[in-house]
Amino acid sequence: MAIAYPHFFGPKKVDPSLVVSSTATQSSPPPVILSQDELKKVAAYKAVEFVESGMVVGLGTGSTAKHAVDKIAELLHSGKLKNIVGIPTSKITHEQAVSLGIPLSDLNAHPIVDLAIDGADEVDPQMNLVKGRGGSLLREKMVEAATKKFIVIVDESKLVNHLGGSGLAMPVEIVPFCWEFTLKRLEMLFIEAGCVGKLRKGGDSEEPYVTDNGNYIIDLYFKKDMGDLKDASDAILRLAGVVEHGMFIDMATTVIVAGKLGVSVTNKE
Repeated sequence: MAIAYPHFFGPKKVDPSLVVSSTATQSSPPPVILSQDELKKVAAYKAVEFVESGMVVGLGTGSTAKHAVDKIAELLHSGKLKNIVGIPTSKITHEQAVSLGIPLSDLNAHPIVDLAIDGADEVDPQMNLVKGRGGSLLREKMVEAATKKFIVIVDESKLVNHLGGSGLAMPVEIVPFCWEFTLKRLEMLFIEAGCVGKLRKGGDSEEPYVTDNGNYIIDLYFKKDMGDLKDASDAILRLAGVVEHGMFIDMATTVIVAGKLGVSVTNKE
């Protein structure tokens, strides 16, 4: 049975044990309807199957990656995994991993990471990503750029035709100094795409959201396709005051998508 994302990624492997039949008969039980969080957990658990004892593992941040960290800890405590070293991508993931007893280190001690597992806010058909709506894009990119294998775990709601296509934020981390000036320059880069930038606020507060690195985030919203992603990336990073952006271009090696029809696993060719 093929999973219903034919325009994404091309041919893919579908885990038959996790497929819900679409041909139920009158005598068959009704199909199982999973919540979005349950789909995230299915994708996360599938990704953890790639983790082997002795690995240095990048631990992602966010609601989907949290399930993967929980599962890694469970397997460590049961003895099914041994000698795992985690590299957390945020303070919140660091706290989670410490509370679960996962041994941790950093890129100074382990500059090469065997495998990283993380979620994404958007995934396009070429496996490019938007990340950082949770605010951890810089540390995520540092760890995931250092990994041999980067497994992205999402539910099907995160699939888009092009980055920015969800109409939701594409984050850019910037230094606080003269942030309004930087915001305006970012908008001008993509004026033809109808780009609008907004300073991210901290929850219910009117104060700016501050990243783990002491920076601000400008969320960019696009009405049209921003065009060539590498050109867009270069243009953003050339602006003084920009630290990093949330486009992860040509970084994912595997994308695991959980949906109503099951789980698809797609590897980069």
